[in-house]
Amino acid sequence: MPVDLNALAVFQRVAECRSFTGAADQLGVTRSAVSQTISKLEQALGIALVLRTTRSVNLTDAGQALLASVRPALAELDTALEATQRRQTAVSGQLRLAVSSIAEAFLAGPLLASFAAKHPALQLDITVSDEEFDIVGAGFDAGVRLGEVIAQDMVAVPVSARQRQLVVCAPSYRGQHTLPTHPRDLAGHRCIGWRSAPGKAPYRWEFEERGREFSVDVQPEITSNDMGVMVRLALAGAGIAIGMEETWRPWLQRGELVSLLEPYCPRFQGFFLYYPSRRQAEPKLRALVEHVLSDL
Repeated sequence: MPVDLNALAVFQRVAECRSFTGAADQLGVTRSAVSQTISKLEQALGIALVLRTTRSVNLTDAGQALLASVRPALAELDTALEATQRRQTAVSGQLRLAVSSIAEAFLAGPLLASFAAKHPALQLDITVSDEEFDIVGAGFDAGVRLGEVIAQDMVAVPVSARQRQLVVCAPSYRGQHTLPTHPRDLAGHRCIGWRSAPGKAPYRWEFEERGREFSVDVQPEITSNDMGVMVRLALAGAGIAIGMEETWRPWLQRGELVSLLEPYCPRFQGFFLYYPSRRQAEPKLRALVEHVLSDL
């Protein structure tokens, strides 16, 4: 007959209390339940472990030997369980994130720096990539992307306000060209395009007119997957570029870039931290979600 391992813990408590009633009180069960557990353990082992009298409870020789053998093992189990519980509440280990390069507010520094300072036992590993891939299969805990490209089976938490893309150019470019008044006019201009990865087609520039969405397949003379390169090229007057308003804002505020076609640039849902629901219970991920929500 198999032995219920929980019965060994009950047996140890009875042995230490020298009382069925005392053991029952500590375990939060009835005296009858303790007595039945010990009886089943004795039946399973085929030997008496406890000598019961109306006034006392003592162990047989076999009971003494069993207690000496199981006490260290039960202590190790308790230690292992306590360590597991601590890991369940401790924010530690490595948190791997795959973040879009255009998630400006998330990557700017303050949010992640304050999170890292709050949890010094946690190691943040951030991969910046605009390729669409299975973050779980690639070993990431979570990702940050625009909401429109996140799979519906993911949990998504907003990490930014609503966004919009702006078309910009440098004042030097404006001084040398007649600026477009409609997105279709972009075909006659030098454009700086974005692509997510080598070999990918350049991004089709998206606009809206009278509530209707449409895209323009510009033929960029320069393409890059690095927004920093696109910013520097636009500042140098290399052409017209498109990107997130947050990316362009510092240069727009200083007049180093000017925005174009704003009536055709609608707002849309912004960036989200996303992850599979089965990882919600992980302390490190819960801590990041709470930090993000408190920062909004």
